[in-house]
Amino acid sequence: MLVDLEDGCCRECEGQLEITHFDDACLWVCCTECNNDYEVETDFFGDGCVKYYFTMQCKSLGLDPNDMHQ
Repeated sequence: MLVDLEDGCCRECEGQLEITHFDDACLWVCCTECNNDYEVETDFFGDGCVKYYFTMQCKSLGLDPNDMHQ
C-alpha cells in the first residue's frame, strides 16, 4: 500500500513510501526511490491508525475497509 506524499515520505530521500507489511505494533515501509526500509509506529502518519493500519488489517482478513465504517 502506497503512502500519500501528503502524509509522509522517506526520511532519507523524501521519496514515496510503500507499506510492505504490519503487525499489532508496527508498519514496515520501503521507499520506492532509494529502497531504504524501516519500521514505524502504526500511527506514524497521523491518521489515527485508520487510513493505513486499519485498511491493511481489513484487507489481510479479506474484508473491504469501506464496509466497516457503517
